[in-house]
Amino acid sequence: MSSINTSPKESCPMVDFVNIISGKWAIPILYRLIVEDDVIRFGALQRAVAPITQKELTKQLRIFEGLGLVHRTVYPEMPPRVEYQITDLGKTLKPTLDSLAQWMREHRPQLII
Repeated sequence: MSSINTSPKESCPMVDFVNIISGKWAIPILYRLIVEDDVIRFGALQRAVAPITQKELTKQLRIFEGLGLVHRTVYPEMPPRVEYQITDLGKTLKPTLDSLAQWMREHRPQLII
């Protein structure tokens, strides 16, 4: 018998987590924002996770903003200036993402990629 206790109404937490971070660029974007731990402009973020497209970055940031992981500030300038910053909720992902990064460093040679 499984040690995971989920009621029929409660979804699996791992499925929910994977749904949040399932996009190809989700983890690199979040990790960059967490490591930066400061405001970052859209263009700088796009360069940091290159070769992501503007459309894909915008889409993923909007998802994160809707989830409360990222805060977006738009300045009414010409051209418009938009800055992003990881929220306190988003920062709670740091140990998890650090763990994944460490696992990859340790096990990359064993992987067939």
